[in-house]
Amino acid sequence: MSEEPHRARSRPRETEIVDVARRHLEQQGYRVWVDPDGRNYFDLVARRGREVGLVEAKVAGARAVLVQALRRRAWGDWVAVLLASERSARALARRTEGTRAEPVGVWWAGNGGVSVARPARPWTVAGADDPYADLRARFARILDDLESGVLPDSAAWDGVVGQVRRASGGRGFREWRLDEPRS
Repeated sequence: MSEEPHRARSRPRETEIVDVARRHLEQQGYRVWVDPDGRNYFDLVARRGREVGLVEAKVAGARAVLVQALRRRAWGDWVAVLLASERSARALARRTEGTRAEPVGVWWAGNGGVSVARPARPWTVAGADDPYADLRARFARILDDLESGVLPDSAAWDGVVGQVRRASGGRGFREWRLDEPRS
C-alpha cells in the first residue's frame, strides 16, 4: 500500500474570502460593492438603508488588516476585518478586547460562510461628537449616486479616500483617538 505525501491545505486567496463575505452580507439584505474603487482601497463596502459597513480582508496578517480597518473607520458606520483562519480571528479578538480597536468586528471565512468572533460595532453613539460625520455623509451621497445610476458602477472613486487625511480639520489622521463614548 503506497502512502501519498501529506499535502498542506493551501490558503484561500483574498478574493475568495471577500466573495464569501459578499454573499454573507447580501443574504442579510446589504447592497455590496467589492473593490469598488478598483484600486483595492476598500475591499468591500456594504449598505443597508443608511447604514454603511466596510470589510477589510486578509488571508494572513491580522495586524495589517486591523490597521487597514482603523484607517477606513472614517467612511463607515462600522468596520470588520475578515480573516481566513478561525484561530487568527479569535486571537485578534482576544488581543484587542478592552482596547480602542474593540469596535472593529472580527470575522473569519470558513466552510463557505462567515463566522463572527466579535461583531462590528458603530464607532460613535447617537448624540456623541463624530469627527467623521461630514465624510460619512459625503460617502453616503456617493453610494446614493451609485445606487440611483447617476454614477456608473465602473466610476473611479478618486478623491474619496484622499479626504481622510485631513478629516480632523487640520490634525493628522493618526492623531484622532479611538476612545469615542461606548454604547
